[in-house]
Amino acid sequence: MNDNPPPLEPTAIDAQATIAEEFAFFSDWSERYQYLIDLGRKLPPFPEAFKTEQHRLHGCQSMVWIVPSGDASRLDFMAISDSAIVSGLIYLALRVYSGRPATEILATDPDYIAAIGLAKHLSPTRTNGLAALITAIRDTAQRAA
Repeated sequence: MNDNPPPLEPTAIDAQATIAEEFAFFSDWSERYQYLIDLGRKLPPFPEAFKTEQHRLHGCQSMVWIVPSGDASRLDFMAISDSAIVSGLIYLALRVYSGRPATEILATDPDYIAAIGLAKHLSPTRTNGLAALITAIRDTAQRAA
């Protein structure tokens, strides 16, 4: 998994600002949900061999798998879900956190969630799943640091 692309933005804070700008283009939540689905389709292929209980993220109603790699200087994450909207949520989280140093991951709160209104427009189960994803990423960073 050393062929991970560099992050799209130079910092996690920049990624969150860009995400907020992109979502501001949409006038209603049906358009934002469609955009989330489209983003989920941009996730790189996830190897079937990693779809194991060891890599499964618990706390999500949907099936979600996440595989970290790297060390404190750079942590990369591969993840996928069987749900289109959840895959979009994964895309956003990876855009903010993947490919970054553990210290930056730990120093960056997921402010984009409130900034784009996700907190108000996700079902409770998706909200819990997103929180579980962010926790898994931050726990990996904590262990690496």
